[in-house]
Amino acid sequence: MYKVFDVAKYYLAKESMSPKKLQKMVYYAYGWTLALLNDSIEDLNFHLFDNRIEAWVHGPVIPDLYQEYKSYGWKAIPKLDVYAGEAFSPDVVDILEQVWGAYGSLSANQLETISHKESPWINARNGLPAYAATTNEISDRDMFIYFNEQANS
Repeated sequence: MYKVFDVAKYYLAKESMSPKKLQKMVYYAYGWTLALLNDSIEDLNFHLFDNRIEAWVHGPVIPDLYQEYKSYGWKAIPKLDVYAGEAFSPDVVDILEQVWGAYGSLSANQLETISHKESPWINARNGLPAYAATTNEISDRDMFIYFNEQANS
């Protein structure tokens, strides 16, 4: 298991981005890793990091990551010169790169819109309107099911 901040730094070494975009990139890295590096829903032993992911108004959010970068508000977090975090396994690097290839060119607002249409965020909100604040957790089970279905479609 890695640190959420190392995943964030991995993406910040690629480009400057808003905290909202960073949240979505790290969320998608977690979801895809959960689906691709675990064999079954009954045996979810591999987690990219151990931080809670919640279904906030603007999409999935890792509160610990939010606290780290909230001072940027809507402004971009500066790009890092190099990634200086913990080394990831080759399998994890492959997934991080695929996530970057699939989502990296999208804006924070586009990623928010996409996440609002996906079952993990919808299920965690449990019928709440999109504008209602909540700290409901997005379950690993829902993420595994959703991303596994996406991988197999």
